[in-house]
Amino acid sequence: MKNELIIFGGFFDIDQKRDEVSILEKKTTAPDFWDKSEEAQNTLKRITLLKKVIEPWEKAHHDAEEVGTFFEIAQEESDTAAINELIPQVQQLIQEVNHLEFIRKLSGEDDDCPAILTIHSGAGGKESCDWCDMLFRMYCRWFENNDYAYIIHDILPGEVAGVKSVTIEVQGYYPYGHLKAESGVHRLVRISPFDSNARRHTSFASIYAYPIVEDSDEYAINEEDIRIDTYRASGAGGQHVNKTDSAVRMTHIPTNIVVQCQNERSQLKNRTVALKLLKARVRQYFKEEEEKKREEKLADKKKIEWGNQIRSYILHPYNLVKDHRTSIETSNAQAVLDGKIDEFIEGYLLSFQ
Repeated sequence: MKNELIIFGGFFDIDQKRDEVSILEKKTTAPDFWDKSEEAQNTLKRITLLKKVIEPWEKAHHDAEEVGTFFEIAQEESDTAAINELIPQVQQLIQEVNHLEFIRKLSGEDDDCPAILTIHSGAGGKESCDWCDMLFRMYCRWFENNDYAYIIHDILPGEVAGVKSVTIEVQGYYPYGHLKAESGVHRLVRISPFDSNARRHTSFASIYAYPIVEDSDEYAINEEDIRIDTYRASGAGGQHVNKTDSAVRMTHIPTNIVVQCQNERSQLKNRTVALKLLKARVRQYFKEEEEKKREEKLADKKKIEWGNQIRSYILHPYNLVKDHRTSIETSNAQAVLDGKIDEFIEGYLLSFQ
């Protein structure tokens, strides 16, 4: 019988995952394995991802057998004290199974793909730009806390403070699978540092995550459907960046999707990155159209204002961060703004079926 652990209506086929690891590990022993560096690195990443599923399953499986054996012995001997001593182990096992259930939620088609995260300020000028910058810092802290690698492809500074928008590429452990939970409007309530009368202000910003699928022939883009504009990059970057038209903006005419990149010094590199971003955005757009969920998922296309928020961050008159989809909340707002958002991400993925 195959090794399968039933988890709230779903299961992991561990034998299949073990077989895949075995096949991939044999590849790594080949003399020419590193001849194709990028392919080799992808193979090692895949092995790591699979083991992050297999190892927790094996521990939970072992712990369940151990608890079951001790319980049977205690039951046969009518040893109530021994049964009570098993309660902490059972509670620990429940936590392990809950973690496996969370991993199972990361089984979507694109969940293990690198992700693009965009943050856009809403209406409200410098208030919203400052809030956008706070969210940018929050996600950077979360990336660092969870060992994600990230690249800032584009950032548009605010006129007075903060940033109007930022585009980030994220690599690591199921980046899109985690970050898709963050798509939506985020609302901040606080005493404004820009208001001399110390009045309370409400600001909005939108978050949108989408996957990067390499070498996909789905939803191919015709070159004639792309308009390319070049311009001088803004912000820091030195004389070369600021005095040449190195920044690139690409528009997919049929969908009116626009991406831009000004992170690299050369226009050619910026064009390459922008095309990758555009392909990912267009693919996601059409996927969501097919699934008839575009209005729900394209969070950065929603009106960024009251009533559409998925999460509220209240810093006055009390501290509270609440996710309106799951009702998960915490009074430790500062910890959340320092990147402690795993509780909200896991809560959303566990509740979303």
